[in-house]
Amino acid sequence: MNSVKTYTLFTDHDVYLFKEGKHYKLYDKFGAHSVEKDGVQGVYFSVWAPNAKKVSVIGNFNNWNHKDHILYPRWDGSGIWEGFIAELTWGTLYKYAIETAYGEILEKSDPYALSWEQNIQAASLVSTTWYEWSDKEWMNSRWEVNRLESPISVYEIHLGSWVREEDSPDKFLNYRDIAKKLVPYLKEMGFTHVEFMPVMEFPYDPSWGYQITGFYAATSRFGSPQDLMYLIDELHRNGIGVILDWVPSHFPGDANGLYKFDGSSLYEHEDPKKGFHPDWKSYIFNYGRNEVKSFLISNAMFWLERYHADGLRVDAVTSMLHLDYSRNEGEWEPNQYGGNVNLEAKAFLQEFNTAVYKEFGNNIITIAEESSDFPLLTKPVHNGGVGFGMKWMMGWMHDTLDYFKLDPIHRKGSHHKLTFASMYMYNENYMMPLSHDEVVHGKSSLIYKMPGDEWQKFANLRTLYVYMYTHPGAKLLFMGDEFGQTSEWNFKQSLDWHLLQYPVHKGLQTLIKDLNHMYRYEPAFYENQFNPKGFEWIEADDQDNSVYVYLRKGKRRDDVCMVVLNLTPRIVEYKIGINEGTHWEVVFNSDDERYSGGGVDPEILKEEHKEWMNRSKSITLKLPPLAGLILKQKRDKKYKLHRIKLHKK
Repeated sequence: MNSVKTYTLFTDHDVYLFKEGKHYKLYDKFGAHSVEKDGVQGVYFSVWAPNAKKVSVIGNFNNWNHKDHILYPRWDGSGIWEGFIAELTWGTLYKYAIETAYGEILEKSDPYALSWEQNIQAASLVSTTWYEWSDKEWMNSRWEVNRLESPISVYEIHLGSWVREEDSPDKFLNYRDIAKKLVPYLKEMGFTHVEFMPVMEFPYDPSWGYQITGFYAATSRFGSPQDLMYLIDELHRNGIGVILDWVPSHFPGDANGLYKFDGSSLYEHEDPKKGFHPDWKSYIFNYGRNEVKSFLISNAMFWLERYHADGLRVDAVTSMLHLDYSRNEGEWEPNQYGGNVNLEAKAFLQEFNTAVYKEFGNNIITIAEESSDFPLLTKPVHNGGVGFGMKWMMGWMHDTLDYFKLDPIHRKGSHHKLTFASMYMYNENYMMPLSHDEVVHGKSSLIYKMPGDEWQKFANLRTLYVYMYTHPGAKLLFMGDEFGQTSEWNFKQSLDWHLLQYPVHKGLQTLIKDLNHMYRYEPAFYENQFNPKGFEWIEADDQDNSVYVYLRKGKRRDDVCMVVLNLTPRIVEYKIGINEGTHWEVVFNSDDERYSGGGVDPEILKEEHKEWMNRSKSITLKLPPLAGLILKQKRDKKYKLHRIKLHKK
């Protein structure tokens, strides 16, 4: 006898929206929900399996017997199976036993489960995302931090390897223990945001979280949903935004996951030319299927609503948008217009961005990891764009690292690798990423990408960071790069925090801290970071000296800074054109002893009232070797007070 009772959380309108691809809060309906029926507490289960012959709930409450608790198919042809099981409580382990059209019994974890077991069986848990938040003040004002006209400096972190238990280095810290260490660190370092590499449940540690099976479940490696919420709550209460990596591009073929969920290609595209990813040996969502669109957009909404995330960094967008991504001729088929754009994926991303920005406005950010020149990625959907808030500036990253890897004697021929970004830097809203991808798989750590002896390596990296922080666009730095991690990132162990006992590493960390504060408190560096009015070259073509000079400008006439980069290992007396009536003061020097630099004082040696560099007068500046300088335009007395405040932080 079936011990499952009829029950539903779906209205006819819910089902209609689901089938139309327009239901964006399916987590309120699907999954396991604690409810009361006829005065009895229990759990309501619902799952989408339209091609199944039979669906039952199996678990530790019925000895995993697929004959005891059979769900009811809805009458409306939606493919939804549902029912109520009395007297089940939080923590109950369960799966769905799905009998396919061919009579095979598949044991599948719940696609909407809020928690998963952390073992090879990976059963779902009846769980809850109830949490008493304390971040109301942040939530009411976060638009000020997340808007494009605000400084956005992101610290990218892998929760399993940022830091581990001191006495048990193989043991992960709980989300709450991470909060105790991470929150004060980010606050001291001056980062505005933290980006977590995927926190959704995944089975395989070497995937770093990018092969997700539990899209609605916070990984139990580090604790419960409430533990993760506590971490986010603490970050918010300390003024730090949270960006989550989100992976709507693919999923693994684990037996208990989404692959062949009801015996058919339900979530993945049936055609392997569109549904199988050759690089990652994973499966690609069918973006043309309405129910799948509802699943994915609801998932984005879930993390933004239930976990108070301030943004989503969308992984592998390039692979989503291009039918020929990582495929040879004959392994892909053009779209209806003969092109290589996946029109269904583009439409999905447009709908995703439209939906989340409609729901949350400018309180949140969506960021595309996209490495091609796909047009209008960060332009509004109503103007033909894809609707992202920002895009990773991959071209800037590659050109910058290619340049800085060169011995200074060879930089002359590659001078314009550092100027080329100015040709396109306002085409999109860019974030400059020095991410985890640049310090793994034999690429070496950032510090060991730099040429020369130890002094030159650190001097080069300090100058690269000055260039990054003074370049238009938001910033992203991967954990460990702020203090010069010497080994490649290893997800199996903690960062090498012991390196901070050495002055060169401590000095580099101090430089990042000061650059973060400079970026946050100098309007010249952020107010127009996505506006062409915010940048002007003074000298872009001096390849013989490997010197670059440019201005950054805020909205006020007085908010102007000059950046000078000397990318040779020699002290240079350098003449720079300035405008009549302007006076300058050096306010930042990457060669300062504070940063374990050489301590060369970048003096303004003389000022001449003769035209130079198409400007009416000039200054001659002493440039330290392999150094970046920031000069402030002195127009009033307020700045000196501001400068003192900056150095006290």
